[in-house]
Amino acid sequence: MNDAPFVDARALRTPEAVRERAQAMLALARADRTLAWRLDETRLEPVADRVAAVTRATFPELAVPLHARWRHFVLGGRDLWAEAVAASGLTGDDLARAAFDTAIVSVLLDAGAGPSWRYRAADGTILARSEGLAVASLEMLACGAFSSRRRPFEADAEGLAQITADRLAEGFQASEANALVGLAGRAALLRRLGETVAADAVLRDSEGRARPGALFDLLASRADEGTILARDILIAILDRFGAIWPGRMTLGGIALGDCWPHPVLGPVPLHKLSQWLAWSLIEPLRQAGLRVDGIDALTGLAEYRNGGLFVDGGVLQLRDPAEAECEHDVASALVVEWRALTVALLDELAPLVRARLGLDETRFPLGALLEGGTWRTGRMLARECRADGGPPIPVVSDGTVF
Repeated sequence: MNDAPFVDARALRTPEAVRERAQAMLALARADRTLAWRLDETRLEPVADRVAAVTRATFPELAVPLHARWRHFVLGGRDLWAEAVAASGLTGDDLARAAFDTAIVSVLLDAGAGPSWRYRAADGTILARSEGLAVASLEMLACGAFSSRRRPFEADAEGLAQITADRLAEGFQASEANALVGLAGRAALLRRLGETVAADAVLRDSEGRARPGALFDLLASRADEGTILARDILIAILDRFGAIWPGRMTLGGIALGDCWPHPVLGPVPLHKLSQWLAWSLIEPLRQAGLRVDGIDALTGLAEYRNGGLFVDGGVLQLRDPAEAECEHDVASALVVEWRALTVALLDELAPLVRARLGLDETRFPLGALLEGGTWRTGRMLARECRADGGPPIPVVSDGTVF
């Protein structure tokens, strides 16, 4: 296995490693050496046209926010998180910890829900997929479902350790008739989060309570004159929570998380949920008065909406079209290549979309491209191409990756 550029396993747990390996995969594709995919970069321009058009239609003033979990808490024009915060009386560092607990739990529950699951929100709205998962998790958090003392918007180690598939099923309204993919995997992931936080003497809040939200205190303590680098948010997430990921690669005893072997490139780190979380923690850090710089050091997300954009847009084409009819394991070379190429192609797409919108990197960072953007356009194309709006490639999910 060729992992010579990464003699230290910790180097694989950085956004630079994700981007470097993704670009290496793109180089393979350009040389027609990828195992499962062919690349047609002439299709990038039409994809850029579509993404730019969708972004303009969605955000006419081109004030595009970052792609973050908070966007999914807006329902029918109401910002459910803002309303909950206003009613809670939380302020200052307590509010920041609550925001971190909320983002961490909700993001870790955000792997694909499957095509059939639906959630009825408190106002009666029927939701599916990521929006449904977001509102379901927010409503559970509002009830203190992840807190041993039932405090709203608190998740502590003891409360997380008690989460079972049945409790999640109840909160997410899942049943045989309303199946949620990977329910047991999601519950196990939260339990491991609780165990990992309990064993980490650093993750303690001002009361000494073990909770994931104490990651805010750790990051704030590392700020240099009030400034935090976005890459350091991701590295802290991977360092503190790396042990929660099930059955993954390890190197030198260090868990590599969302990192998968490829026959040519060796380990390919992607860190989808961890990067989604890093994007989502930028806003609460800023709201706490800290500056977050270098956000484009983070990469795009290797998930099926962004990936589907390039498949449905014709940029990526299967060597064997019959593979689109088969389920594929997330560790398969086909899926690893697809996800890594997605990350690299998002970097290629960004300047094309900026040029069409007349915006530079400062006004339209990568996180705005995702939100404006590629995720939304990928969903639209999926609905145009398939009746269920699902991904172009079926992937076997345990609720902890895609």
